[in-house]
Amino acid sequence: MDDRLPDLALGPVDLVVADLERAASFYCDVVGLRVLAAGPARAELGVDAPLVRLVEEPDARPAGGEAGLFHLALLLPGRADLARWAQHAAGGRVPLEGASDHVVSEAVYLRDPDGHGIEIYADRPRGIWEGRVDRLMATLPLDLPDLLRLADPAEPFGGLPAGTAMGHVHLQVADVPATIAWYRDVLGLDLVATYGPQAAFLSAGGYHHHIGANTWRSAGLAPAGPGTARLARAELGVPAGRLGAVVDRVRAAGGETAEADGAVLVRDPSGVPLALTAAP
Repeated sequence: MDDRLPDLALGPVDLVVADLERAASFYCDVVGLRVLAAGPARAELGVDAPLVRLVEEPDARPAGGEAGLFHLALLLPGRADLARWAQHAAGGRVPLEGASDHVVSEAVYLRDPDGHGIEIYADRPRGIWEGRVDRLMATLPLDLPDLLRLADPAEPFGGLPAGTAMGHVHLQVADVPATIAWYRDVLGLDLVATYGPQAAFLSAGGYHHHIGANTWRSAGLAPAGPGTARLARAELGVPAGRLGAVVDRVRAAGGETAEADGAVLVRDPSGVPLALTAAP
């Protein structure tokens, strides 16, 4: 059997935060998610399904440059949805960290109160970039005036739309070559693009990237421990018929595994925590 995965379905990203109420308010009021479930020191947020899970660790320091999350990326159904979000951000004076045209997609970047990075983006039509990601993907200024022409100034922002999904997860890692080798040869993703020796992008099923990895702030560093806001885990949905083989390859490569709540918990070479689940 070919070890390449035919697809990958990203599930919720679990984040440790210092103040649950503050973080939940941000993800609802600014990002546009809604609370789907809540309990002591925990909240689950999303649209149609869970996208972000918050775990409170009081007084945790803001996320820094350790291995872990660079940003989670919420994929909107279309460009008009991104325009509506950008109009909401402009009207609410939401501080942005950037706005980029990646040719394969258009994206806006911000950071939550605990320092976790967030990307909100919309893909360009797949026919434009599929099979050519390594030649096309770039970071150019986003034409915000052109984007905002799609938004109706009189339409109130009602949150992120149905169909919003976790499009990709971009990680801070200790070493890019080791990361490529693990996600490609162990997990079964395809390497679709690199930015020199400092960043790599991998995917399944021809997507431009499901996993990004860079060492811009994290070269040689381990993940953050208790007392710091951090990535608790990112959920990767592997096609059900392939999950067993992937777990076998993780173990054969020397990785430790554990089972919890229907997921297989593993760590990549940088110690980034992942939950492998069986996707339909």
